[in-house]
Amino acid sequence: MSGYREYETIQVSRDELTAVVTLNRPEVLNAANRELHRDISLVWGDIAADPELRSVVLTGAGRAFCGGGDLGLLQAMTDDPMLRSEVLAEARLLVQSLVTLPIPIVAAINGPAVGLGCSLASLCDLVVMDEDAYFADPHVLLGLTASDGGVFTWPEVMGLHQVKELILLGGRVSSSDALRLGLANRVVPSGTSVGEALALAKKLATLPPQAVRETKYVLNGRLRQRIDSEADGAIEAESQSFDTKEFRTNLEKAITRSAK
Repeated sequence: MSGYREYETIQVSRDELTAVVTLNRPEVLNAANRELHRDISLVWGDIAADPELRSVVLTGAGRAFCGGGDLGLLQAMTDDPMLRSEVLAEARLLVQSLVTLPIPIVAAINGPAVGLGCSLASLCDLVVMDEDAYFADPHVLLGLTASDGGVFTWPEVMGLHQVKELILLGGRVSSSDALRLGLANRVVPSGTSVGEALALAKKLATLPPQAVRETKYVLNGRLRQRIDSEADGAIEAESQSFDTKEFRTNLEKAITRSAK
């Protein structure tokens, strides 16, 4: 699309007044390596600067939405504090960008949405899930402080005790439970979430743009305040997590398992 950066690991296309952003590392379930993490944090600036757009669909290529952080990236962040600082700064930008983007974002959860994927979905305005898709936030299980996405957004849509169970224990949230808990707007037959999300996004694109923009701004007011007051501290706490014995041990085990 004219005026956009050249992205290595995401695809950006336009369907009338709607942008379609697709995470594009299907061979590894769209896990976030260094390039994908950078791309997905920067694309929202390009979208915000595009005066023709009225809505966005966010999805993943292949059979997953996003499988979370690439283990190689996590290892590199453990070994290189400068890289860690850069990636976590991108995470902070990503949270801020999604919440403040003037146009609505509809997530099409076409498969597992884990870690970063779970965070991305939680920051969208509407969420459509394939019936066999699921959410999971394994930050704490791995030994990391949860510093983005659900830790801010989930308390806005469900009870705090439920949030604590899901984030502290890191279990899977099925599509039916996500709908019941308010984490999804619609659950649709497998393979149809992208089409359903695009239909919703196109409907949003037909609405008066100023009314949509300002209403989203008002609705996200409390969320913006939480992020402004708490995100920096959470990011710093996550950075410190990389230096703990528990995280390094868990990461080593995860890498060993993935190599088998």
